[in-house]
Amino acid sequence: MAKCADDRKEEAEKYKFTANEHFKNQRYNLAIEFYSKAIENYPDEAIYHGNRSFAYLRTECFGYALTDATKAIELDKNYVKGYYRRASAYMSLGKYKMAVKDYENVVRVRPFDKDAKLKMTECQKVVQMLLFQKAIAVDDKKSVADSINLDAMTIEDNYNGPALEDGKVTEKFVVELMEHYKEERKLHKKYAYKILLDIKVYFEQQPTLVDVSIPDDSKFTVCGDIHGQFYDLMNIFKLNGLPSTSNPYLFNGDFVDRGSFSIECIFTLFSFKLLYPDHFFMSRGNHESVTMNQMYGFEGEVRSKYTSQMGDLFTEVYNWLPLCHCLNNKVLVMHGGLFSEDSVSLDDIRKTQRNRQPPEEGIMCELLWSDPMPGTGRAVSKRGVGLQFGADITKKFLDFNNLDYIIRSHEVKDAGYEVAHAGLCITVFSAPNYCDTMGNKGAFITLRGDTMEPKYVVYAAVEHPPVKPMAYASSPLLRLFS
Repeated sequence: MAKCADDRKEEAEKYKFTANEHFKNQRYNLAIEFYSKAIENYPDEAIYHGNRSFAYLRTECFGYALTDATKAIELDKNYVKGYYRRASAYMSLGKYKMAVKDYENVVRVRPFDKDAKLKMTECQKVVQMLLFQKAIAVDDKKSVADSINLDAMTIEDNYNGPALEDGKVTEKFVVELMEHYKEERKLHKKYAYKILLDIKVYFEQQPTLVDVSIPDDSKFTVCGDIHGQFYDLMNIFKLNGLPSTSNPYLFNGDFVDRGSFSIECIFTLFSFKLLYPDHFFMSRGNHESVTMNQMYGFEGEVRSKYTSQMGDLFTEVYNWLPLCHCLNNKVLVMHGGLFSEDSVSLDDIRKTQRNRQPPEEGIMCELLWSDPMPGTGRAVSKRGVGLQFGADITKKFLDFNNLDYIIRSHEVKDAGYEVAHAGLCITVFSAPNYCDTMGNKGAFITLRGDTMEPKYVVYAAVEHPPVKPMAYASSPLLRLFS
């Protein structure tokens, strides 16, 4: 017999209570599961959609968060938290003007809400800042790199950290740099700028899709997101050995943001790239972009440890990072995933113009943002950018391009990795206990050139100094998410 409305509401409330407990304990995926059960039982309650929206925000499913918040507002136009949630989703998606409108709605409903007024004002400042930047921008603007004068930078007598040798990265320099960073010390700005200028020149000469040859008897390691977790990066090298000509690595994007040791991570990785250019590889992730860096801490960290000018230089460097790598003509490695069209070829990727901020659609966007999903076909992205693709899409792409499987990153996985689509789509995520809250393992993949069969190494997080994730994201943008 069908349950009456009161019974359904009562059961939904029980699910909501369980979901709230999971949320409090930072088990966001379980919270989403139970909020969804509450919605299934009683879909007309705005709070259930609003709460699930908040959980989706925590798991960076900004597209789903936006949909839920909008549904909550449709159900109850006076539900203030719905506007808050939707504004946060809009901000995460870079839709700042839409976020302002939602905060204005909150202020209309609650004119004496000081927090709402503050967030509206801060959001308006962000919009004005972006408009100003757009107004002063010119197409032929001189690059930041061209404005750097290294000769004017002096090395103080009391500096006793690692030093470049004749302006070059050496093995000694990288080893000393890592030890220097472990002691929570800073690389001199002259050497930091020199590394950035040199790596920019190098990446400018690289193709959008890099072909990598792995000899039959050689090991090759693929790592996923690092997200500023320097001490976990050091643990990878402890477990798997330092990069070298005989121990090559590929780091598959999202080197920075979230974790508060992003500077240490990126200069370590760039140093290894300069030291072993043919045996150390780096792909761009969606967090190697201005919007993400403003939102999730890297911009603030660079400004705190160096200068805002260096932040602009990082942007120029990130624009030249390759978008993907093809290993032995068999395995394609990208940060995000596959495409909205079945006919995308490797040559199409090679022809993609990458020296820019990620667009909202097309090959570059999808390489950085897309995610696999169970089942078949394509679906709207849970993130609000890119798309979700099923097993049939993966199979078609691989067959069309004569590839064996793909490796991608971009998503937290409890075990550090996940094998999907009948083994054709592998996710690897190398930041354990992501943001000090997720409790996940980290993983990396090793391959041998003769078999190209993936092997997985799983590890737990290691201790780090007591600096919280996103410690440098103290701008108005961070407060918009509180």
